[in-house]
Amino acid sequence: MKNKKKSIIMTAMVSVVLLAAVIAAAVGQSKGAFSTGNRNEYSVDNTQAFEESPIKGKTVIFLGSSVTYGSAAKGESFADFLEKRDGIIAVKEAVSGTTLVDSGEKSYVSRIKTIDSEIKANAFVCQLSTNDAAKKKPLGEISDSFSISDFDTETVAGAIEYIIAYARETWDCPVIFYTGTKYNSSRYGKMVDLLLQIQKKWNIGVIDLWNDDDMNSVSKEKYRVYMANGIHPTRAGYRDWWLPKFESYLYNEIGN
Repeated sequence: MKNKKKSIIMTAMVSVVLLAAVIAAAVGQSKGAFSTGNRNEYSVDNTQAFEESPIKGKTVIFLGSSVTYGSAAKGESFADFLEKRDGIIAVKEAVSGTTLVDSGEKSYVSRIKTIDSEIKANAFVCQLSTNDAAKKKPLGEISDSFSISDFDTETVAGAIEYIIAYARETWDCPVIFYTGTKYNSSRYGKMVDLLLQIQKKWNIGVIDLWNDDDMNSVSKEKYRVYMANGIHPTRAGYRDWWLPKFESYLYNEIGN
């Protein structure tokens, strides 16, 4: 009798485990590392090189957090696709969960100082981090100064201005910020507006995916393939949706 009860319990436990696996698999098909957009066909390895790319051989520094890293795309972001498809030399300094605002050694302000100052960079590309919006970091105000010592790096505005000043002084190359695609965050929307104001002061480049009509008109079907969630693209999203925007901008900015 006891053995029969044990058998029934074991069968029930196995059924629960199998059901959980089926549910996890079903969820994984719509987002995250197991989504359709992360299939091998969309990988960096399976991306064809563009031998005539006008930015081939150019060195580009990328500073950012999870979107620059490619955390929902098996570590493959637009930076990696640019390296494979366009033959750039990508210096990718990306740590998930980090902020522009200087809140410790992993912040953008701290990590930019760890990048080799001797790199002969053709461009510096920085992510407007969604983490500052999620963590409700203060926007701050745009300074009247251009001196790196005058910026309040504990605010978003001050951190952005510090990064621009540091990159220019260190690598003497075009400074470009990029935004994420539109998602449900009024705080991030205000950060984008702030960045566009800072652009006017510093005359920097901005790859503004947030306000891009083409990006915002993508179909729901494609969006489900391109994005693991509202913030993070899949491999397909980076390669087929984001990459052309980065290529177009960089071709014009630093292309031969």
